[in-house]
Amino acid sequence: MAKHLRVIIAVAAVAVVLALWMSHYPSITKVTELPTSDFIMKLDAGQISKVEIQGTQISGELRQENAKFVTHWVNDSTGGIMKVLEDARLKNAAPDHTFSYDVKQKAFSEVTMWNIISTLVIVVAIVGFWFFIMRQAQAGGSQAMSFGRSRAKRLTNANQRVTFDDVAGVEEAKQELMEIVDFLKNPKKYSALGARIPKGVLLLGPPGSGKTLLARAVAGEAGVPFFHISGSDFVEMFVGVGASRVRDLFEQAKAHKPCIIFIDEIDAVGRQRFAGFGGGHDEREQTLNQLLVEMDGFETNSGVILIAATNRPDVLDPALLRPGRFDRRITVDHADVNGRKAILGVHAKGKPLAQDVDMDVLARRTPGFSGADLANMLNEAALMAARASKTCIAMPDLEGAIDRVIAGPERKSRLISDKEKHIIAHHEVGHALLAELLPNADPLHKVSILPRGQALGYTLSLPLEDKYLTTRSELLDDVTVLLGGRAAEELCFSEVTTGAQSDLERASAIARAMVMEFGMSDSIGPRTLGRRHSQSQVFLGRDIMEDRDYSEETAERIDGEVQRIIEECHVRAKDTIRKHTEQVQRIVAVLLEKESLSAAEVKAILYGEATPVEETTAAAPPTAQSAGLPGATPAPAPA
Repeated sequence: MAKHLRVIIAVAAVAVVLALWMSHYPSITKVTELPTSDFIMKLDAGQISKVEIQGTQISGELRQENAKFVTHWVNDSTGGIMKVLEDARLKNAAPDHTFSYDVKQKAFSEVTMWNIISTLVIVVAIVGFWFFIMRQAQAGGSQAMSFGRSRAKRLTNANQRVTFDDVAGVEEAKQELMEIVDFLKNPKKYSALGARIPKGVLLLGPPGSGKTLLARAVAGEAGVPFFHISGSDFVEMFVGVGASRVRDLFEQAKAHKPCIIFIDEIDAVGRQRFAGFGGGHDEREQTLNQLLVEMDGFETNSGVILIAATNRPDVLDPALLRPGRFDRRITVDHADVNGRKAILGVHAKGKPLAQDVDMDVLARRTPGFSGADLANMLNEAALMAARASKTCIAMPDLEGAIDRVIAGPERKSRLISDKEKHIIAHHEVGHALLAELLPNADPLHKVSILPRGQALGYTLSLPLEDKYLTTRSELLDDVTVLLGGRAAEELCFSEVTTGAQSDLERASAIARAMVMEFGMSDSIGPRTLGRRHSQSQVFLGRDIMEDRDYSEETAERIDGEVQRIIEECHVRAKDTIRKHTEQVQRIVAVLLEKESLSAAEVKAILYGEATPVEETTAAAPPTAQSAGLPGATPAPAPA
């Protein structure tokens, strides 16, 4: 930039000099150049009407020709020309021969200034155009040269600083990462004992569990340069660009060490090599090769710690996961009930909560929720309270937000006929009754016939505590509960609808997993049947196909076992509902009136602790003939 400024100043100076030099020459084409003798002769003859003197230059107007002239006084002094002009004025004193003269004392004439201004304008325009062209040319060249530059961004905004206090529910992962932070702050403590800090840390976990937030907390706690980049930022359409960006990234990191590099979604660039796609010239494989070399190649990168996050560790290349590259793997899983309570406390900061809000109840009501789900739930509750013009967030708002996250928003605009409402009510009560009566099923929490999302109704069953193992009895009861809606339709209407589609899919999946994956079939025994693809087509995902490692005879036995489990659970569901037909009708009547029932309300009606709604307040349930079953329900009613 300084070089261009010097060029512009030099060009402007030349322009000023040219303008001054040109100002000594007439700039008007119609000006007549008169010798001094002719000027004196015409002056004596009264042919000049006006004279202006500036330095040694004399300009004026000719009377008869109505033209302008210019001449130069070559005498030694200005006094000589002044005497000549005065004598001419006295000689031509007649009114029709008015003669005037003026002596200008300013440094430059108007013609000179105009020449300077016009010249400067032209020169500045030319220089500006030249500068624009050169800048565009250099920008194009720099863009082409920066094609292989790393796109990593350095985290420097102190206002968005995140610490470990802002992360909850993943205490084990925080302890592992705190050791890295302590090493960056006090490296001598570890080097004195010969300890070597891990070069790479791989964060594993499902989406929304807080992997990226943990990496930001490490950056906030360590107080060292933090470079973050996505795995997809390495790969381009041109071969070799990704490898060049990896080299540039580590060069920047070495210049700022000790520092941290965070690669989000590393599976975009770290998938297994030699998978049958591309070959040695494949851009992704070249990028991965360069990453492997930079992490633990011939040259060491001491002081540079690489943190990566992924939710697909199964597709990563084994060379990337070996010790010396990613020495430490940290699992960031969904939080337990205590972790969910802590996460709710973190995200509830700054939100006005009512006195009736109980974080323990909310934590128990949200099993399987990730940190992102909990944050979204609190935000939905705040939005619902704002729409109702409330000043604080109450427990009903949070309860409604949980239902919204699980089943979707209420669809009050969907008009459902009374006949379909009766069918949906019987379907959902079938699920709710079995969830309440079966000993190994998850306890009932809520049943509703209000449409949410794609469901026409829903039944929520929540475990009392977080479970990490599931018994065979629990799986059988789960299948029975899923088939309860279908069984209730058959018993009450002697007909079935399409509303059980989702239930049948889930029940069939559980039964097949019991036979093929969990070894819970007495006929087939403790075997795992069917292997997932582990080597081929990793770029398309491993879960898309199975290797069939069993015979046709075994396949028939598998189908028979799955069918037996489904049939037994179906018969069990029908028998249970048949024994409680009266209670089913009472619950359906109340549900049709209130549209939503809690577990306590269902128990009160089921065990006779509350008076059921009178028959006059709720329409009688239709029979199979009076129901007028629709041809297809728009969406299934999930369990």
